[in-house]
Parts: sequence; C-alpha cells; structure tokens
Amino acid sequence: MQVQNQNKVKNEKITRRDFIGSVAAAAAFTIVPRHVLGGAGHTPPSEKLNIAGVGAGGMGRSNIKHCSGENIVALCDVDDERAAETYKLHPKAKKYSDFRKMLEKQKDIDAVIVATPDHTHATIAMAAMRMGKHVYVQKPLTRTVYEARMLTEAARKYKVVTQMGNQGHSGEGVRLLCEWIWDGAIGPVREVVAWTNRPIWPQGIDRPEGSSPVPSTLDWDLWLGPAPYRPYVDKAYLPFVWRGWWDFGCGALGDMACHLLDPVFWALKLGYPSSVEAYASKNNSKTAHLETAPLASIVHYRFPARGDMPPVKLSWYDGGLKPERPEELEPGRKMRSVIFIGDKGKLMCGEYGDSPRLIPETKMQEYKRPPKTLPRVEGSHEQNWIDACKNGTQACSNFDYAGPMSESVVMGNLAIRNPGQKLEWDGENMKVTNVAEANKYVNEPYREGWTL
Repeated sequence: MQVQNQNKVKNEKITRRDFIGSVAAAAAFTIVPRHVLGGAGHTPPSEKLNIAGVGAGGMGRSNIKHCSGENIVALCDVDDERAAETYKLHPKAKKYSDFRKMLEKQKDIDAVIVATPDHTHATIAMAAMRMGKHVYVQKPLTRTVYEARMLTEAARKYKVVTQMGNQGHSGEGVRLLCEWIWDGAIGPVREVVAWTNRPIWPQGIDRPEGSSPVPSTLDWDLWLGPAPYRPYVDKAYLPFVWRGWWDFGCGALGDMACHLLDPVFWALKLGYPSSVEAYASKNNSKTAHLETAPLASIVHYRFPARGDMPPVKLSWYDGGLKPERPEELEPGRKMRSVIFIGDKGKLMCGEYGDSPRLIPETKMQEYKRPPKTLPRVEGSHEQNWIDACKNGTQACSNFDYAGPMSESVVMGNLAIRNPGQKLEWDGENMKVTNVAEANKYVNEPYREGWTL
C-alpha cells in the first residue's frame, strides 16, 4: 500500500487509490504464541483474548457482552454509576477510571474496546495501539478528520487488528447490496440519497449558564479529556446528549452516517469527496452554531469517477428532513433510509445496509441474483474482530477501510459549520482549498496535558 510523506514533517497520507482498494488490501500478518513473544497482544486461536473495555456503560456494555466468551480482564470508566451493571457482570475484571493508568499497570491486556464519547476515541485508541493492543473503536471512529487519519496510519505502523463499530458491515444485507450493484442490477450509479431521524437529543442551543455539583461517582475532568474545560451542568451533557455538542460529538451526521453511508462507500468504492456543501436550519441564537450542531441539515457530497464508475452525488438529510419519495415506490410502502439511483433503476436498504430491495418489487422478483462472492461473517461484529485477532487476519471494518470513510463523514461537518458554502476538498492533504476558515475544524487543538 502506497504511503507518502508530506512536507517532511507530516505523517503518512492515505491516497484515494489506497482507500478504494482497502477491502482487498487489508494488511495480514502472522500472530505467534504469547510465550514465544514474551508479551501480550499476540494471541493464537487456541487461547482466549484478554480484553479491556474503556467505556463500560451504554454501547460499551453491549460491545463487552458480545466479547464475554473471552477474558474480560479490565474495565475502565469515568462514571461508576453508569458502568455499575457491567462491573457486576465481570467481578474479576480490574476496575480503573483512567485508561492511561490501566494501560500502564496491566500488562496482560491483548485488546481494547473503546466505547466512550467521540472526543476521546482517538487518544484512547492511539495509546492502546502504541502498546501493541488490538482495538475495537465505536463509530464514528473519531471526532475530527485529522484524528481519523492518525489512527489509520497508526494501525498500519503498529500492525494491530482494528475494527470500527459499524456493525452493519458484518451483515448479510450490505454484502448482497454490493454484489447486486457490482452485477449491474441498476446500472451505473450517479446519485445516492440517505436520511435519518436524528438528532433525538438537543441541538441548536447555547451553552448553559452556571454549574451543578459533580456527582461523586463521576470524574468530570477525565470525562472532558482533551476537550476544553467547561463546568459540569446536570443533564446538559450526560448521558447521551453529549452527541450534539461540537466539543464532544459529531451531531446527527457523525452518529449515523458511518452506518447509513457504509454500503454507499463500499458498493461504490468511494474515496475522498471532491467537494461538500451543506444547508442548515437556523439555531436559536447567533452563538448556538458555535456550540452545537443545528436542528436539521442537508449535506451534498460530490465524488469523482472511480475506474469505470461515474461521478456520484451523495445527499444526506437529518432533523426530520427527507429526500423525495421515489416514483417507483408502491403506495403505502415504507421508504427505507438509503436509496441508490442508477441508470437502469433504483435500490433501497435500511440504515445498517439491511434488507436491500430493488424497487418496485416487481423488478426485485424479476432480478436474477448473482453468485455470492464476498466472504460472509459468522457471529457478531465483535466476534469478527476477535477471530481476526486470533487468526492473524484483519477485521471486516478495519481502519484501512473505516478510517478514510470516517474522514469523509466528519468532513461533512466542516460544511455544516460553514453552511451555504461549497467547500472544495483536497482529501489527501486534509485541506479545504477555497474557504480557509473551515480548516480550523480539521484538527482542533487539545486541552493542555492531552496529546494524540
């Protein structure tokens, strides 16, 4: 896989060609028994992985549950109350509040699940990979474009097994969709539309005034991590509603696009967009847009031609906005979350790439399906990662694929934060070429004491 060095001081860059070939080019390496290497991080199939979970409540609880057949040796969370249920399920696991201390003290960890808020994904995953730990990181992979690029390059450098938590990528539906599109079921695809009901949390608001006492079970400073300091305010940020705040989350686009747009990126072999333009609802004040994502937005991505595939326009709708209902969709039939528009027809699927169907249904019934050519995943998305860790292969949504896709997803937020302006994007150099102001969001600085 090609790697280049920019300006002699930049880390390695990912080319568009790298990304398009990422599924086939996922790095494989040999894992040898632990007793040969004398350390953790390299586990043969005959042994169980020693897994640590960072972020034990919420989605982390589910991720850890799917790994419960392995050894859950450590759990780390800044909120003891939120993590209490998972702690009870794994009484033998050592408990930590600071992932840095966990990685420093506990040497038997082979792999780490990162299921924290978006703004801490990168620092935790990077620290683990530097120590040779395999990582499973929830979606979106990171909060910023730069962080996604750094994690992708680190995964290659440290030769660890990686997986992003977009579980639809392990499903049958997304594979059928790819095979049908590659078979020419709807002809060349020139447009895709996708929509979500998110946000289902507050957005378009100002930062709350004042402060509240920090609960005794919460380490607020650790929860903030690399984000700028702000006072704790009860129910303003925790739990779950952090997603709408730019300092912590990525809004509706970051929350759901790594699910909805996954089949789009895979089936159409997309690389970096050439431009992105967004339109957003007005917030409740002139300063709210600096604090949170808007109540609703539309984002238009433009992607160049790839091989024999034509240029593509990809449109995203959130906040209750939806694309036009296809004329081919029968009356009374539900419009699914993603619609591919080809020269010879249309295809739609659910928000995880599930249940793909040609429309109208008569076309689906007439279609002669091609042979199944993509490898199928047995078990859960987490199990796919575990199997890769043991077998010396790569998981299906490894960072060679998930990293560049995440870059494009969160790059859309640059346009949302600069609505009405068409941003020309140099993906290889992570740079908006025509609106300099937008580049300040590509790599936002960390709070003092935190580094990537």
